[in-house]
Amino acid sequence: MKRAVVMGGSYAGLFAARVLSDFAEEVVVLEADDTIGTAGIGRRAPQRRQLHALLAMGHTQLERWFPGLTAELVAGGARLGEGDEVRFFVDGRPKASASGARMLGASRPFLESAVRGRVAALENVRLVAGRATGLVLERGRVRGVRTAGGEVLDAWFAVDAMGRSSRLGGWLEQEGWERAPVDRMKVDLGYATGTFRRGDELRDTVIVHSSAGPASGYQPTLTEPGGMVAVEDDRWSVVLAGYADDRPGADPEEFRTRMRRGVEPLRTVADACAMTDEVVTYHFAESLRRDYGRLGRFPGGLVVVGDALASVNPVYGQGLTLAALEANSLAVHLCSGAAAREPAWGYFRRASAVVGAAWQLSTTADLAQPHVTGPYPPGYRLTRWAGDRITEASLVDAAVDATYMNVVNMIEHPRALTRPAVLLRAARVLLTGSGRR
Repeated sequence: MKRAVVMGGSYAGLFAARVLSDFAEEVVVLEADDTIGTAGIGRRAPQRRQLHALLAMGHTQLERWFPGLTAELVAGGARLGEGDEVRFFVDGRPKASASGARMLGASRPFLESAVRGRVAALENVRLVAGRATGLVLERGRVRGVRTAGGEVLDAWFAVDAMGRSSRLGGWLEQEGWERAPVDRMKVDLGYATGTFRRGDELRDTVIVHSSAGPASGYQPTLTEPGGMVAVEDDRWSVVLAGYADDRPGADPEEFRTRMRRGVEPLRTVADACAMTDEVVTYHFAESLRRDYGRLGRFPGGLVVVGDALASVNPVYGQGLTLAALEANSLAVHLCSGAAAREPAWGYFRRASAVVGAAWQLSTTADLAQPHVTGPYPPGYRLTRWAGDRITEASLVDAAVDATYMNVVNMIEHPRALTRPAVLLRAARVLLTGSGRR
């Protein structure tokens, strides 16, 4: 492969560039935002300032593609949470401790800047400030990428990493190709992130996640949903979330009040720690996925990654991990011997399996919200009932919780929760109260 062009230089684009560096003579990353050479916040993706989770599988993939980066991040102030340092709550109750929990505490700008630095250091990769404005197609294949400056970058292979607002569908229509079918689920989520000075108040805590569950009907009646991570520069990054009319605002005192309705670690930080920056809010209207695998034809030498492919409810923290797993799918596709200049059906098939698992987990949970009205998948009521029982059992039994957390962390597919052994153990735990912490 000669030159590959990645359109978009945020987390998903950087992972794609790292993969392509093993296959292309040259990789050019076009980034329209002002993140190159900066702290990595940018203006075109305001959600970068929100708390982002790096799930366990995301952390594994980070080390796979960027060996030693965890140690560099920790040396720079990030925290690595293991075992009981990672605390999950449902309806205000602590979940059973599952061995092997390992999650990284770092802000997204800090993490993304480190990844960008590694990618920029690759000999055959160039990061270029610029914006893609179209594709040049020839004989059904990508031949180049048009830029806002009027230049055409020759390309044997192109990656759409332009995020939710990707313009690829319009570009393809202009050239006589179909747009990909889009699945949507309106969730009307609002979330807000506040930053606090971190001292010794919770020295053995790195990650806290609190969610509403079956006991409250998935409503914030028993505790305030939210999360908290110990990040670089001795800070706590705290995120609170709410749906529809319960979305959190930017007022710092309201933010603290909501924290005080949360679980004990959030209350402790609200009472003991000074806020170091303004509260930043963000509105997420809907989850969506573009299913390129359902198209009958597609240009050769073109793939789609990150939020341009699928963007699911961020409260489940899947976005960064999805981006890394899609990069894996690209690597497997190219390693399979598939011709880079042909339609990448093998990539889209593999990526669809990853996206489908995340979509199933997030939308099944979202449908528990009364304002979310579907579409309901076949068997939803049974799936929801079984999921509620497994969630209840995971609060008291470490074995059930281990499978539950493997699914949450994208280590296992959601169908792992329907294995007979898991269902039988959950039933025994609930019937006999013989859970094992």
